[in-house]
Amino acid sequence: MPNKIALISGANRGIGLETARQLGQLGITVVIGTRDLAKGQAAAEALKQEGIDAHAIQFDVLKPADIQAAVSKIEREYGVLDILINNAAILTEVLGTNTALTVSDQDLRRTFDSNFFAVIDVTNAFLPLLRKSAAGRIVNVSSIVGSLTTHTSPELGLNSKTLAYDSSKTALNAYTVHLADALKDTKIKVNSAHPGWVKTDMGTDAAPMDLAYGARTEVYLATLPEDGPSGGFFHLEDRVPW
Repeated sequence: MPNKIALISGANRGIGLETARQLGQLGITVVIGTRDLAKGQAAAEALKQEGIDAHAIQFDVLKPADIQAAVSKIEREYGVLDILINNAAILTEVLGTNTALTVSDQDLRRTFDSNFFAVIDVTNAFLPLLRKSAAGRIVNVSSIVGSLTTHTSPELGLNSKTLAYDSSKTALNAYTVHLADALKDTKIKVNSAHPGWVKTDMGTDAAPMDLAYGARTEVYLATLPEDGPSGGFFHLEDRVPW
């Protein structure tokens, strides 16, 4: 039986790369999508040294030509996509500084373009290949800062003050719910993942969790069994409040 094929956007470093590593350790062929092909190829080569079937493709999620080229390449070489992990995202704001009164139009638009609209573009482009899978899985990498329940709960309340980033993840969660419902009569499952506060370029060294821990939620959702959930928001195997 052929290996499953997984595409992970923004996967030449951080949680994306660690997710590729953990999926590869399960025998899944991983395709690293990256804006900088040389960095992606270096990451894939490092994974190959660990015995993982890893490959890299030029994949800027904001460029329609890159998306279409990636679809064509995966269709030509594999004929199917089993796992799509929408991991690529940006944070343009200085943490703790952007409220509804101070956020700039530029930050909002740049962030939503990358973290929300690009996810929809990528997912729509790959849906035909995901439909060919016996068990298609879509994982949208979100964050607890996208949870309105957490923001508004006196017990759980956040003080994130990164409105552009936070609201882009809230929108992403809404897309997850709608897409899961639209695909409920197929074999494709769609879920959002909260990795946790992880030591990455975005999470900074102040984060308490390491990469291996942070990638576990994406791997769990990417490899759900047939009776697994769809349309949920998870950290590890536990649901996170919307």
